Amino acid sequence: MRINNKRIHKINEQPIRSGSIVYWMSRDQRVDDNWALLYAEELALNRDLFVVFNLVPTFSQATLRQYSFMLEGLKEVAEVLKQNNIPFHIYTGDPAENIPEFIEEVNCGALVTDFDPLKIKRKWQNEVKRKIDIAFYEVDTHNIVPCRESSQKQEYAAYTIRPKINNLLPEFLEEFPEIEKQKKVHIPEIDWESLYEQLEVDYTVKPIDWLTPGSTAAYKNLQEFIETKIEKYPEQSNDPNQYAISNMSPYLHFGQISAQRIALEIEKADVSKEAREAYLEQLIIRKELTDNYCFYNKDYDSPAGFPDWAKKTIKEHRNDEREHVYTLKEFENAETHDRLWNAAQKEMLKTGKMHNYMRMYWAKKILEWTNSAEEAFDIALYLNDKYELDGRDPNGYGGVAWSVGGVHDRAWKERDIFGKIRYMSYSGCERKFDVDEYVARFL
Repeated sequence: MRINNKRIHKINEQPIRSGSIVYWMSRDQRVDDNWALLYAEELALNRDLFVVFNLVPTFSQATLRQYSFMLEGLKEVAEVLKQNNIPFHIYTGDPAENIPEFIEEVNCGALVTDFDPLKIKRKWQNEVKRKIDIAFYEVDTHNIVPCRESSQKQEYAAYTIRPKINNLLPEFLEEFPEIEKQKKVHIPEIDWESLYEQLEVDYTVKPIDWLTPGSTAAYKNLQEFIETKIEKYPEQSNDPNQYAISNMSPYLHFGQISAQRIALEIEKADVSKEAREAYLEQLIIRKELTDNYCFYNKDYDSPAGFPDWAKKTIKEHRNDEREHVYTLKEFENAETHDRLWNAAQKEMLKTGKMHNYMRMYWAKKILEWTNSAEEAFDIALYLNDKYELDGRDPNGYGGVAWSVGGVHDRAWKERDIFGKIRYMSYSGCERKFDVDEYVARFL
């Protein structure tokens, strides 16, 4: 077996039957460096291999901006699969209907999909599971250390999951085998224009043009980061005026590049130990911590998922007087009294990506300027998912929960409104970077 079997989770008790093998691509939208596709290929020895993607016409707050980035990336997936003689099918609608119908149509003997901790994805898997009588496997190709292997419970913070992941990295941080070309088969044509027409999304939030979607562009962006930015990352990554971040999060969200590929490239690059460790901490520990949170906490998308100490302090300060209170519309239109916050919101509206440090400040000020932590959580998540290219992601849920509800954090000095939730201030930002420069760029 070319794949560590600890990556593989059998969803049902059904056997592998005669017939083709189908990979239901979902979270990890790439051909190379994809353990789920490699496992499907392994099962398909002397069988036909198909890849199917189910396009849901509306998903959370996703707009044309996110759907466009995804579909343009899928065009590259289709082309690379075609080069390897692997048929690629895209269906629109309910996956609980489409996937069982497709596997019956191609006489499927086993179904493989990729790991996703989000409830809606697991719901779809369970609905498909109930309708099929063939083996159904899930392969974690998104995390370097598979989520189920790194921990069997919700971790309290980065410091509790870090040693567990680091102990397992030597086993899982390995080079990928290459996908093998299949025997010549009929490759279906995909009507991409029709797929766009079937979307039921907000068309007013336009696609971005500063970042090219797809695996090829992702790899090029990574190489540029390693060559020109990574040495600045430890010192300058929290300064939104310095271009020291990687901009890999949209590619990671759509699975257009593997986190494992990024780590392998950085490990072999000629970069300082400090730069390597600083970036891999975010790429591996922090990112996999949020997968852990969403997988083991059923309330990851609501304040019910906050730790008990945070719930207590939020309750105690629920009635504290707020100097400023804004509506969702005022937040969305960047109409607060705070020019730095407005600039951050404008950055997100215009580019589909807010600098990581500003995302923390942005979310914490929503907590300060709403009537409750519950309202703040809902507003921050709504705006994040509507405008960010990497919205609707465990990192987004974890980031908003950290900012508003102390998830993966500790109790701090008590203050009005925030209670013991970590506080961030305008003056603190002024000490870290040139606020005027940042504001001038986006206002």
